[in-house]
Amino acid sequence: MTNIPTTLTYTLEEVLQRFEQRFERQFAEINQKMDKQFAEVNEKMDRRFAEVNEKMDKQFTEVNQKFAEVNEKMDRQFAEINQQFIEVNQKLHKLEIGQVELSGELKTLDQKIADIDKRLDNQEFINRGALVALIVALIGGTAKLFGWMPSA
Repeated sequence: MTNIPTTLTYTLEEVLQRFEQRFERQFAEINQKMDKQFAEVNEKMDRRFAEVNEKMDKQFTEVNQKFAEVNEKMDRQFAEINQQFIEVNQKLHKLEIGQVELSGELKTLDQKIADIDKRLDNQEFINRGALVALIVALIGGTAKLFGWMPSA
């Protein structure tokens, strides 16, 4: 068995060109695949961002609606509280007026009591004088009846 030497019919330059062409083709394929994957990822991300934005818009709308409802409710309650304060102030004003009227009536009643007290004092004085006169008359009549006093 003898070895027959093989002769190369192509040059190193041709080999390098073929290698370079294969290398460029593979890089082109890889670049195409990467571009396609980047496009798909970008599409997915755009869809996800759109979905998230849509959900957030819905939630913001719901939150704004709830805030509006809470604001309306608070406005109504503040209006009710203000109305109650107005009513309390009116009642307080009426009480102050009533207190002034009662104060005037108390002064009038004090004056009437003082007048009644004077009348009672006068009546008491008169009754005491009448009682003393009655007692003196009874003693005098008794003394005259039993002869302790001379008759004139």
